Amino acid sequence: MGKKVVANNKKAFHDFLILEKYNAGMVLTGTEIKSIRQGAINLKDSFAKIEDGEVWLYNVHINPYAQGNRYNPDPDRKRKLLLNKNEILKMLGKVKKEQYTIVPLNVYLENGWAKVEIALAKGKQLHDKREAIAKKAMDRDIARNIKIR
Repeated sequence: MGKKVVANNKKAFHDFLILEKYNAGMVLTGTEIKSIRQGAINLKDSFAKIEDGEVWLYNVHINPYAQGNRYNPDPDRKRKLLLNKNEILKMLGKVKKEQYTIVPLNVYLENGWAKVEIALAKGKQLHDKREAIAKKAMDRDIARNIKIR
């Protein structure tokens, strides 16, 4: 089996300058993984924090599994991410020293396991966002002109 992307966080690329990427496993319950396989996950406005040497994912909404029972977990609960200790320490140093933010970029399934791609990111200022939009429009115009000729 390969890698199947279930959810993307498009807003992260708009609001942040992505610097380093990491892949992490997620600690989930049985009904949560079933909901993720159905694509019922939302990464909008989500972020990660390092607390007591562990990485936690906040504001990720996983819809309750429809065929689940009354023991379905809270859809907005915090979820633990599984990373190597050296990666956590490296990220912790950059978050504290350089004021980076940890944001999830996408959730994907790999060999049946749900994983999340997280990134160290720095927030974009308003002028950076305008610059990115202008560059994208310029690239689109150039591609259109090349196609016409």
